[in-house]
Amino acid sequence: MPNNRKIIPDNAPFSPEENEWLNHFFTQMTPEQANWLSGFVTGYQALQITGSTPASPTLEQSATYSAPDASAAPATPPAKKPNLTILYGTESGNSEALAADAKKLAQKKGIKANIIDMADLEVTKLAGLENLMVIVSTWGEGDPPERAVEFYKQFMSDAAPNLDGLNYSVLGLGDTSYEQFCKMGKDFDARLETLGAKRIHDRIDCDVDYESAANSWLGTSLDALLDLNDVGAVASTGTDVTVETAMPAATSVVYDKKNPFPATIIDKVVLNGTGSAKETLHVELSLEESGLSYKPGDSLAVVPTNCPDVVESILAVTGLSKDEAVTNKQGDSFKLFDYLLRESDITGLSKTFIQKYAELGSNEELKELLKPENKEKLQEFIYGREIVDLLVDYPIKDLKAQDLAGMFRKLPPRLYSIASSLQAHPDEVHLTVAAVRYFSHERERKGVCSTYLADRVDKGEQVLVYIQPNKHFALPEDGDTPIIMVGPGTGIAPFRAFIEERKETGASGKNWLFFGDQHYSTDFLYQLEWQDHFKDGVLSKIDLAFSRDTPQKVYVQHKMLEKSAELFAWLEDGAHFYVCGDASKMAHDVHSALKEIIMKEGKLSEADADEYLTKLKKEKRYQRDVY
Repeated sequence: MPNNRKIIPDNAPFSPEENEWLNHFFTQMTPEQANWLSGFVTGYQALQITGSTPASPTLEQSATYSAPDASAAPATPPAKKPNLTILYGTESGNSEALAADAKKLAQKKGIKANIIDMADLEVTKLAGLENLMVIVSTWGEGDPPERAVEFYKQFMSDAAPNLDGLNYSVLGLGDTSYEQFCKMGKDFDARLETLGAKRIHDRIDCDVDYESAANSWLGTSLDALLDLNDVGAVASTGTDVTVETAMPAATSVVYDKKNPFPATIIDKVVLNGTGSAKETLHVELSLEESGLSYKPGDSLAVVPTNCPDVVESILAVTGLSKDEAVTNKQGDSFKLFDYLLRESDITGLSKTFIQKYAELGSNEELKELLKPENKEKLQEFIYGREIVDLLVDYPIKDLKAQDLAGMFRKLPPRLYSIASSLQAHPDEVHLTVAAVRYFSHERERKGVCSTYLADRVDKGEQVLVYIQPNKHFALPEDGDTPIIMVGPGTGIAPFRAFIEERKETGASGKNWLFFGDQHYSTDFLYQLEWQDHFKDGVLSKIDLAFSRDTPQKVYVQHKMLEKSAELFAWLEDGAHFYVCGDASKMAHDVHSALKEIIMKEGKLSEADADEYLTKLKKEKRYQRDVY
């Protein structure tokens, strides 16, 4: 089939016939031809300007060449480009991805930009910067991302330098279902101003459906930087657009966040035994013909649909027809039932939603509840409730379908730690999913995505997915390096992937697993697999903690303390330490136990133990994937 993609824009300085010929030419060009041509153009321009003979380009020169603006007068010196540092703090990769987008856009606008992770920057280095863009996520209830913790502590302390002369802008990512929405963005914005830096663009606080607002902000923030430096933005067809980036992408479909892959469910098994209080699923999905790949430690994003029962409840409470037409923020039209089922977060009750609802219904009781002095009452009201409860308790007479639809945020995907190695299971990805079910405020509640996978899709059916890389939770590059893995409950998932990968690649490093759950007989997830790995010698050590099998509850941190001397010896021998699972309590308790072990076995003070742990993190030998 002919390739009709347009490479040359309509506003290029060519006739329609020339445009048509160039579009045909570029779409048929091979990468090797493109590399040669870019170098030739370099030499040809040199010949036109200086009269020198164009040299034959090398492959390296051709691949990195940036095409200059042909309309620019050679004698006019180019305007000085501002330098921009894009500093990001990320937990799941969204801030990092936005930082990469910001760099690309900055380069197109003629701004020299570089990206740096907060984990890799000393706070004192901020004093040497001219322009700074901060893109930072808020984790949980107002905490910095895992890798940004140390930088944040220093930045908020007296160690932070005076930043007079620094220009800055801040983009915060967060989740309105949490009380401390975008706290990190707010903290960085205020602290930069306190340290003397100049805000050149207003901060933006983005919810989980951040893409449109964030991309718009990136453009206006970069334009503000250009205005400050009296430099106009470079046109999109001008400088810094390389021949390589102008070339057409591969014709095969790319599956990603914007275009999830419909993965077929190969198998679905309940891992818990009869009588267990838990329902943990092992789900296998096919990635055949997707082109998707992943590494142990990465996550799989699953795009769920809401439970139809919850949709029906909302329709019943509001009296609205399921067939009423509504539109989303982009102007796309839906029937109300489909919009609630597939597009909207219809369960997560938040302060933001209550504010919108109170304004729409002019409800004075809710407005009173939202006052700052009633913060604790508001949290108490939200806890255990969903949006349908608000609709029941505070009905709005003659509520219009579009008004209701406009209050919902987009239904976010759910991230699950991948529980398989692609080496061991080609064209497959496995998940370990705990089905969430509970009773609250006289209603049965269901986790949106966990019960979607458990109840509403079955073998042979398809689920929309994409890969979310996590380069900050990964196996050591050297297969000889020993590793210690702490993963109770579904936190076991990435460590199943780790062990499979090490077995397939023949890695010789020792592997030690700490696993815990409620009962040995019903909750030892992947029991036979772990026993086989232990027999084969792939798993060097395994310590188990089943909290309900003993009179006194025993957890993984207790097992760590029992093996204190040996665990410290592994660390001293270069072992990497990994934790996966619950962030609210388990991860904190494991961290405290690890610190206690380091103090005891290393005969260190508390301050020295903290420094030891900080060093482990900087060396990427202490990594956590917590949720």
